[in-house]
Amino acid sequence: MAYCDWGKSSELNIRYHDEEWGVPIHDDIRQFEYLMLEVMQCGLNWQMIINKREIFHKCFDGFDFDKIATYTEEDVARILNTAGMIKSPRKIAAIIHNAQCFRKIRAKFGSFDAYLWNYSGGKTILYDKHNDGYIPVSNGLSALISKDLKKRGFKYMGDIIIYSHLQACGIINDHDKSCPRYHYIIDNFPTVSKRTDDEKQVHCYK
Repeated sequence: MAYCDWGKSSELNIRYHDEEWGVPIHDDIRQFEYLMLEVMQCGLNWQMIINKREIFHKCFDGFDFDKIATYTEEDVARILNTAGMIKSPRKIAAIIHNAQCFRKIRAKFGSFDAYLWNYSGGKTILYDKHNDGYIPVSNGLSALISKDLKKRGFKYMGDIIIYSHLQACGIINDHDKSCPRYHYIIDNFPTVSKRTDDEKQVHCYK
């Protein structure tokens, strides 16, 4: 089996790559989890985040945003005192705050999932050139969503974080063309092809 380069760096990454990354999701708890994992990763490496994923689940009630939205200072202290937890009061406070903002989007749009997938018309986006290795860390779509989420009060929602989330939750298919997961997503979910030139490129790398 061929793998995207990052996906074969550890057993946990292999499982995440093969079973989750890029597969379209339509569940708000999973949406919140993926988005908040990106918040926790900010300034750190993904391997650390995937290694601590179960700790995050324990600390944040399985990423139940309704529960997290009601957390108090006692919960912040509990989380900070959990063995193996990343000791960042600012990120923990941001996750609690974001849970409250997340609930407001659900109240307005019916679900966060409906709000987010509306940006792609409910389809996974295939950008030309991306499957040839020209993958940006952000683009015009992620910048647009980032701007709107910040306007709605979300924290740690830069365009790079949002782009990573769009990859993870299946709105953008950035698996390598040689990767079986690339074709699995195309074969099983609605997709739409777009020109990379249609999106403003930001911090592009190959």
